[in-house]
Amino acid sequence: MGLELYLDMLSQPCRAVYIFARANNIPFEFKRVDLLKGQHRTEEFQKVNLLMTIPALKEDSFTLAESIAILLYLARKFKTPDHWYPAELQKRARVDEYLSWQHTNMRAKANDLLCYKMLVPVITGKPVPAEKMQTLTEELNVVLNQFEQKFLQDKPFIAGTEVSLADLLALEEIIQNLIVGHDLFEGRAKLAAWRKRVEGAVGQQLCQEAHGVLMDPSNISADKFTPEILELWKKFYLK
Repeated sequence: MGLELYLDMLSQPCRAVYIFARANNIPFEFKRVDLLKGQHRTEEFQKVNLLMTIPALKEDSFTLAESIAILLYLARKFKTPDHWYPAELQKRARVDEYLSWQHTNMRAKANDLLCYKMLVPVITGKPVPAEKMQTLTEELNVVLNQFEQKFLQDKPFIAGTEVSLADLLALEEIIQNLIVGHDLFEGRAKLAAWRKRVEGAVGQQLCQEAHGVLMDPSNISADKFTPEILELWKKFYLK
């Protein structure tokens, strides 16, 4: 049995793992796990990942959760080009710095805006209140400014002159809001130019393939969600 990757292309970290594997010609079997149907919560999937999250990796009897752990495992196992996770100490530290920061900043704020705009209308049948959207947008703008000023500065990429895992993970978080019609690159010339560089370095065609799911809002229509998943989300977003 070879390498299996359990993914849903609606998921930002899943797309990062998918793009990385494809860009580096890593052979794997794509195992789709439909998040909106709750397939990550089944007993069968828990045998792969007890945490009930994706992406997940399975290779014979070895299983692995968490996107960063999976990306680093793939980079080391398949000896991918150094720029993805540089050997040079300070460049690697720059990648690690972003990976440490992103969870409670970029990912958290981008995901909050996305989920409220995507899920609240599905759950309630009403749009998110304008005041709430303004607050979420302002909070996200703070971390986008930090990303530009702290992590990008005047460099082509986060770690310097070449694309890294940090850039790939950041791109997938920032681009995610396109599915709800919220373009975070609009009005941000530095961010838009960085996006073009990342997509160019990874491969335009591969990025278009991976991001195709974001261009069709019907992928998150109410009929895509199971009642169980809607009830689960209500606990988080209808407090």
